[in-house]
Amino acid sequence: MFWTLVFSYWIHLLSTVIWFGSLVLMALAALPALQKGSIAANNWLGLQKQLTPWANISLVLLLITGFIQMTNDVNYNGFLAIDSTWAWAMLVKHIAFGLLAVLTVYLQFGLYPAAERIALLAEKRPNLAQSEKEKLTKREKQILWLNLVCAAAILFCTAVATAV
Repeated sequence: MFWTLVFSYWIHLLSTVIWFGSLVLMALAALPALQKGSIAANNWLGLQKQLTPWANISLVLLLITGFIQMTNDVNYNGFLAIDSTWAWAMLVKHIAFGLLAVLTVYLQFGLYPAAERIALLAEKRPNLAQSEKEKLTKREKQILWLNLVCAAAILFCTAVATAV
């Protein structure tokens, strides 16, 4: 079991770096450029499409390896046994993870396809497309910041659980 945990921690840490790195890149690096208009919409969508598979794989690996680690932790007393600081940290962490997963699905299957449709519409009706693009960009910024807040909450809860 020792080597299973070692491998699990290693994959968990690698996945965290990839997942959180992609969130930071999108939220902190690209958003200011989007506000200034210095990133073309097609470059932004291209960047998102390249990062999305890596973020998805990372989230799945985090879920699997996190489950292995949690169930092997001495503080784990069973499913929904919220009887300690560690258990509360894990509960909040899983709620934040669930919210982050829902937001990620919305971005991938709702917002990004809408952005592609607006790009196509811009070829035929530039004025109409511009107002829709502004609304979509505003919504996307909000969701990306919310994703970053969820990620920070997950990392904070991990720190609490580790310190216990």
